[in-house]
Amino acid sequence: MLKKTIGRGALGFPLGICIGYVITIGISAVLATGEYHPCVPALVAEFGNELAAVIFQAVLCGVLGAAFAAASVIWEIEKWSIAKQTGIYFLIASLAMLPIAYFAHWMEHSFTGFMLYFGIFITIFVVVWVVQYLVWKSKIQRLNASIEERK
Repeated sequence: MLKKTIGRGALGFPLGICIGYVITIGISAVLATGEYHPCVPALVAEFGNELAAVIFQAVLCGVLGAAFAAASVIWEIEKWSIAKQTGIYFLIASLAMLPIAYFAHWMEHSFTGFMLYFGIFITIFVVVWVVQYLVWKSKIQRLNASIEERK
C-alpha cells in the first residue's frame, strides 16, 4: 500500500501542476482581458515579482496534486466503510487544500474568506463524491445484471 501511495503521489505532482495551469488559463479566458493571469496579484505582491510567485504556485499545485493522488488509495481499503473512507479522504484533502489555498492567496486572508473558501470546497467535494458514487453504483448494477444473465 505504501509503494502504491508513493507512486500515485509522484504521478500526482506533475498532474497537479498541469491542472493548476489549466485553471489559470480558464480564469484568464473568463476575465477576457486578452492577458494571461498566472496567479493572483496578492501573491505577486508578497513575492515581489511574478516569476517567483508563479514558481511558488506551481510547486503548491504539485503538492496539492500529489496529496490528492496519494490519498486516493483510501478508496481501495475494502475493510473500511464508505463513510470512513469518505471522512478520512475529506480530512486529508482539507488538510492539503486549505493551507495551500491560504498560502497561494486563493482565499481572502480573513475568517470570512476562509469560511467562504471552505464552503465552496465542501460543495465541490460533495458534488464530485455524489457523481462518482452514482457512476460506480450504475456500473455495479450493470455488472450484476450481466452476471445474472449468464446464470
